[in-house]
Amino acid sequence: MRPLEIFRDRVPEAIGKFRKSAVMLIIVEEDGVQKLVLEKRALTLIKQPGDICLPGGGIDPGETPREAAIRETREELGLSEDDIEVIGPMDFFISPYGQIMYPFVARTRITDFFFSPFEVDSVLKVPLEFFMETEPMRYDMDVSPEIGDDFPYDLIQNGRQYKFSKGISTQYFYKYEGHVIWGFTARVVKSFIDILREDRDEEL
Repeated sequence: MRPLEIFRDRVPEAIGKFRKSAVMLIIVEEDGVQKLVLEKRALTLIKQPGDICLPGGGIDPGETPREAAIRETREELGLSEDDIEVIGPMDFFISPYGQIMYPFVARTRITDFFFSPFEVDSVLKVPLEFFMETEPMRYDMDVSPEIGDDFPYDLIQNGRQYKFSKGISTQYFYKYEGHVIWGFTARVVKSFIDILREDRDEEL
């Protein structure tokens, strides 16, 4: 059957529609100490005002995740493209809320950031050693479907007695100098640190 040939060299994608975004774990060195650059979101923002986050944002049409991560980092921290050395991608994350997020690891020699006050309240630089030595607090949050009254129960086995699956969304929390790093940001940071720890342990 000829139409099946379209699958031969096809690149797989996640099934369904997702909001796609990209973030940057950008490392700077100050006085011999490697630090992760984080942002405190502007208090005037509608979504997550005041939260600690990684530089990043939505992926525009025709843009790759890497290009989006670089563009957003430049806009938010006042950097040029030459200021950012992208080392490579991390594992991407699919949230239970319909979003795919692509993290990248980079470094910069810039230590003073001219951030956008419309998006960023302040910049926070956290030593990598803090994350290497600190285990975050963990909380497992139940995620279950919220089903409307118009759901066609008559079309499925057992109708209203059907046992829908439930999921778990794991939340991590780091406390650093009066700041709380949590949510997706903490999840990505923990994954980043886990990879660094694994590499360190293999070298020992």
